[in-house]
Amino acid sequence: MTTNVQATPSPEPGRAQYSERPQQARSGGGLRLFQGIRPVTRAGAVRDALAGFQLAAMNIPQALGYTKIAGMPVITGFYTLLLPLLAFAVFGSSRYLVVAADSATASILAGKLATMAPIASARYVALASTVALLTAGFLLLARVLKLGFLADFLSQTVLTGFLTGVGFQVGVAVMGEMVGLEVHSNRTVGQLLEVFRSLPRIQRPTLVISAVVVTGVFAFSRFAPKVPGALLAVAGAIAASAHWDFAGHGIATIGPVVGGLPHLGLDVRWKDVVPLLGVSVSCFVMILAQSAATARFYAARHNQHLDESVDLVGLSAANAAAALSGTFVVDGSPTQTAMVESSGGQSQLAQVATTIAVAFALLFLTKPLQYLPRCVLGAIVFFIAVRLIDVRGLREIRHESPGEYALAVFTAAVVVLVGVEQGIVLAMVLSLLRVVRHSYRPHTGVLVVSQRDAWQLVPAVPGTVTEPGLVIYSFGAALFYANASLFAKEIRGLLGPALSPVRWLVVDAEAITNVDYTAARIVQQLYKELVQRGIVLGLARVSPSLKADLDRHLLTQLIRPAEFFDRLHDAVAAFAKLKDPQAGTVS
Repeated sequence: MTTNVQATPSPEPGRAQYSERPQQARSGGGLRLFQGIRPVTRAGAVRDALAGFQLAAMNIPQALGYTKIAGMPVITGFYTLLLPLLAFAVFGSSRYLVVAADSATASILAGKLATMAPIASARYVALASTVALLTAGFLLLARVLKLGFLADFLSQTVLTGFLTGVGFQVGVAVMGEMVGLEVHSNRTVGQLLEVFRSLPRIQRPTLVISAVVVTGVFAFSRFAPKVPGALLAVAGAIAASAHWDFAGHGIATIGPVVGGLPHLGLDVRWKDVVPLLGVSVSCFVMILAQSAATARFYAARHNQHLDESVDLVGLSAANAAAALSGTFVVDGSPTQTAMVESSGGQSQLAQVATTIAVAFALLFLTKPLQYLPRCVLGAIVFFIAVRLIDVRGLREIRHESPGEYALAVFTAAVVVLVGVEQGIVLAMVLSLLRVVRHSYRPHTGVLVVSQRDAWQLVPAVPGTVTEPGLVIYSFGAALFYANASLFAKEIRGLLGPALSPVRWLVVDAEAITNVDYTAARIVQQLYKELVQRGIVLGLARVSPSLKADLDRHLLTQLIRPAEFFDRLHDAVAAFAKLKDPQAGTVS
């Protein structure tokens, strides 16, 4: 495999190349409020208010579904659409990002808390609030330590696999409720087996209601996406249940729901902090990666300013508000952000309008919820789960990169077979290993000039030369302890036995941004070996950062100034002049 680049002089030092992209700032000065709202105009406020009310209509049923995934009381789903949205509107930067309950973080939360307390109990709610508070602390710490870049280390490949696994896990978890069966297993495979073994005992009315709701919600999503299909399903099911007494006919309903605004307060027990650190870190990583990716996407689409450091403060404030109001962790949701954009919202005023609608529902509309069949809630969760399974994304990954596709599938399998928290840990590890692998085994080769006067990169196999007596070796990564041995091994292989015809070896250092201590010692030893063999070691296209490292490690005391070259052609010309002092320079 060869790579061609034009063999023309590189840009002059100090010249920069720019691409047109939306402004993004990773750090800011003082705390600035309402960045996602200002400036406010009358027409914009009306437009955003209408979008916010539409978002509430579409989002309230999903929020109720997220409580099922998280194992929380139904009423806490309303709470995720109240103070957390307001907190991010005040402290955040993104004009579009909707920070509310999300299936991924809800699933991570339930995977841990289900082992510590009965689902939906007061103890469970207290633990969930503690996780939200700890997550808020980690997000704020990330802002203070400027760790927002960590969002870049969760690759899209493993994130797709993780969310697909969550989709399968959540979908299987609600199957029992959709057919009126009790499922006792906490593992996905066990839950699936229980459902199949109990098929003769399924409640047909419950199954019919679930099938109607799933079909209807999918139909609205496909053919009329702006119509709140889930809300219509919930409202219709509540009306039918109240009229025909579903509960009296053996169809389980959620029962009385305590309405009103949330009571503010914290119930944190210090003994719970250490056991909850792991799940809090997992939620933190998911929030960091998903929120950053979503906010960047919409900032780029609308060419808007985005301050990621300010968004970290907003996300921290939103989760602190969730903890204070007795609900669970919130996240920057891609699906809900898409909802507000499709509804016409263009600022966080839309989210403020959503909170007003939710507050009204909490004060006046919670009583009818007691008639809502549990299977309808399960059906909405099943709809959410199916949408998480990214078949198209997996197909694209398989087509473009089979190796990364295997990683995505493996991550999904771990989530389904082992657990969600273990899945997010694996996703982080695999993403970091991919980064290390790219640096550990970078692209290398020997540069030769083709007939079209272009530099051509050919494999660095023994005997390959740029021209007789000269080798220009390209190394495509920073030089550090893990890959320095490969660097030295390939150079020794190119030079061959002790009596090598190569007289000069020039390293194209354009991609080598820095050298660490271990790599510097290896280069030092390699230089001494080449000197003993009468071979000159030179460096071309050395960046200022690399030059500073070479000075610090005293390598510039070994490699003479005459052996540094600004351009590859300068090295070729110097070698030609050495062979024939009367030849002059080569242009």
